[in-house]
Amino acid sequence: MRMVVAVIKHFKLDEVKDALTSAGIYGMTVTEVKGFGRQKGHIEVYRGSTYEVRFLPKIKIEVAVTDEKLEEIVGIIQKAAYTGEIGDGKIFVYDLKDVIRIRTGERGEGAV
Repeated sequence: MRMVVAVIKHFKLDEVKDALTSAGIYGMTVTEVKGFGRQKGHIEVYRGSTYEVRFLPKIKIEVAVTDEKLEEIVGIIQKAAYTGEIGDGKIFVYDLKDVIRIRTGERGEGAV
């Protein structure tokens, strides 16, 4: 099993969620986060004052998937989150040792 973590632009959340749901993914965790990559922030003007925004707002999506569905899910996220602009985000894939469903105690792929 794998944990897929995607950091994307806010306005792409619904597209990514809908695409994942269509692929049979019904559980995910979504978190509002801030960070920067190569962009290193940007300059904004607010009420005549200029200030630097170092940490940009993003959305982090976490999805547990089986090894068989990994490439499909990564491709779906990449396609749905794509704008072609700087700051589209990143996808990280981690090994997932185990999953336990709290209510039933079920473990492994069946708990996903």
